[in-house]
Amino acid sequence: MSQAAKGVRRRPRNLLQRKGIVEHSSNDLPPIPEKRYFTIGEAARLCKVKTHTLRYWEKEFEELSPSKRRGRRYYQQQDLEVIRNIRSLLHDKGFTVTGARQRMADSSKSFGSQAKSDSDNYDRYRQAVREMIVELDDILNSSS
Repeated sequence: MSQAAKGVRRRPRNLLQRKGIVEHSSNDLPPIPEKRYFTIGEAARLCKVKTHTLRYWEKEFEELSPSKRRGRRYYQQQDLEVIRNIRSLLHDKGFTVTGARQRMADSSKSFGSQAKSDSDNYDRYRQAVREMIVELDDILNSSS
């Protein structure tokens, strides 16, 4: 199935540049300071997007959910990474919002399956080590 049939359309990058939509690449974003919480204004500056864009993305991407206290949004480090990832998909790679949403969902699914696979491998290795310990203990006890 083609990407267009899945809803993953890409805009030609040169068209975005001609229209002045692509101004910054993800490479020229400022480093994220070591803080626990960021206001919406700080998050917008660090990710080079506007505050109304962040509010819109919160509705469109379930991965982006800042904590809210007393009517204010507070973003954490992982939220800023998600914002930068969304920005890269939309601005640098030319995905539509629908396509970026699908890409984010696909990557989170593959991460979840990878984590389960790692957990299964860990359990198998742990069991194998336990069996080796029992065998070594038997060898040591039988030789005495």
